[in-house]
Amino acid sequence: MKQLMNTSLKKVGEKERTAVLRLEMDYELATLFEAIEEKNEKKTKECKQKLEKIRQELMRLKAL
Repeated sequence: MKQLMNTSLKKVGEKERTAVLRLEMDYELATLFEAIEEKNEKKTKECKQKLEKIRQELMRLKAL
């Protein structure tokens, strides 16, 4: 029973983290769009790096 509860709580935590990551991804995509429009290479590179980290975590959670 205890193992079932731990598994259930883990799944809830993963779903919440996935939702947060998707919101972060949306924000970074909007920021990237602005950086590209402004032709800001530094900001564009930073956004792409953050998006890559988000993508990797989503892949780890098997949510992408």
